[in-house]
Amino acid sequence: MLSEQEKIEIEEHLKEYPYKQAACIEALKVVQKHRRWVSDDGVKAVAEILEMTPHEVDSIATFYNLIYRKPVGRHVILLCDSVSCWVMGYEKILEHFKNKFGISFGETTADDRFTLLPVPCLGTCDHAPALMIDNDLFRDLKTETLDDILKNYK
Repeated sequence: MLSEQEKIEIEEHLKEYPYKQAACIEALKVVQKHRRWVSDDGVKAVAEILEMTPHEVDSIATFYNLIYRKPVGRHVILLCDSVSCWVMGYEKILEHFKNKFGISFGETTADDRFTLLPVPCLGTCDHAPALMIDNDLFRDLKTETLDDILKNYK
């Protein structure tokens, strides 16, 4: 069941599109904004509003890699694992997360603070390695600066 606020926000997005179904990603983003992820019930509720089947909505949700179909932490770290980032040392950054938090890709810290996910490209290859935390992009990463970055996310 969606909250009234979620329904209002989805209805606002519907005004931007000629067909309800075209607002699917935006509707999923609304649910995720309020709940941090999109559950099966969330998929069903969006499907009902958009006059789609739950299968159609789920197909879109699972195709779009920034819609989370499993619970995530308060902050999502997207670590670029493209060729450019790999060549420039992304493995050192990944190792730092593994050592600091005891997590690897697809896992969430015990305190529910961070979820670490791979992302195929952040579009900043000339400043690799790179990552995003929530909507914040960090480039030219060094393991020495990671802890300073992370302390800004409680």
